[in-house]
Amino acid sequence: MNVLYIPVAALFGFSATAIGAFAAHGLQGKLPEASLAIIETGVRYQFWHALALLAVGLMLLQLQSLALKPPGILVYAGAFFAAGTLLFCGSLYVLGLTELRQLGPLPVGLLTPIGGACLLLGWALLGIAGWQLA
Repeated sequence: MNVLYIPVAALFGFSATAIGAFAAHGLQGKLPEASLAIIETGVRYQFWHALALLAVGLMLLQLQSLALKPPGILVYAGAFFAAGTLLFCGSLYVLGLTELRQLGPLPVGLLTPIGGACLLLGWALLGIAGWQLA
């Protein structure tokens, strides 16, 4: 999984750029301002967490090139960044772009705090991994 962190980070950065441009240029005046603000929040968080996932991937690559075993917690940090970005930002895009409020038995709005908790956990694990490497 950790070999995928850099390409996934690039995909997150690419798609955040595309979604942000589409919202700014293609949806202006077609959606309520509140919906555009929700999408903008998703784009902003997606950019920051694409960079966080990229940093984790680069750290893992550097440790591998030095023949050092990375702390397992660093791998988990990347996984939580990826999952959190999908859940948090994805749910914001669904809420901002559609009228959909349920995904099966789950309210879409419930995915947002779950994704946010994953992002927070990713940051905490990254901090712990940094402490272990210092």
